[in-house]
Amino acid sequence: MTQLSMQGGLANSSGKTLEGMIVATMQSKGFDVVPHRTWVTNPDKYGKELLLKNVPYDTIYGHRGKTEFLVLSDRYNLKIRVECKWQQSSGSVDEKFPYVYLNCVEKMPEATIFIVVDGDGAKPGAVAWLRKACDSRLFLDGRDEASKKIQVFSLMQFIVWANTTLR
Repeated sequence: MTQLSMQGGLANSSGKTLEGMIVATMQSKGFDVVPHRTWVTNPDKYGKELLLKNVPYDTIYGHRGKTEFLVLSDRYNLKIRVECKWQQSSGSVDEKFPYVYLNCVEKMPEATIFIVVDGDGAKPGAVAWLRKACDSRLFLDGRDEASKKIQVFSLMQFIVWANTTLR
């Protein structure tokens, strides 16, 4: 096994750990976890407090992409797409932040999007750039997209949000 494939395996495993923490947090708040492809065929079969997994959207490149989660809640009146990015050591995850950001702004249909970034391995300034870009919510042509709220969280900040919001 090459060093690169070992790093890729570690990144995938660590990313799954981050996703597992999101799932555990939402389940502790009473949310059912359902694959999107299963839910979409018969949504009435499921409850009203859901964490959908592997949620599709059309990317800025014109192909199908998926984000990790979509939070749907009647009780809290929520519809939040959740994108997860883990970077534990040097790599290319942080180089994808502009792509993630543009997809959030221009292609993801939800008005509220959370990007959960953790692992402390991003290049200096990368997460700060993403936070600033999301806070400004500007399209490339300068239009203000005030109706869309994009927030960047660490895993800890996501858990605090869940504990505060989902009481």
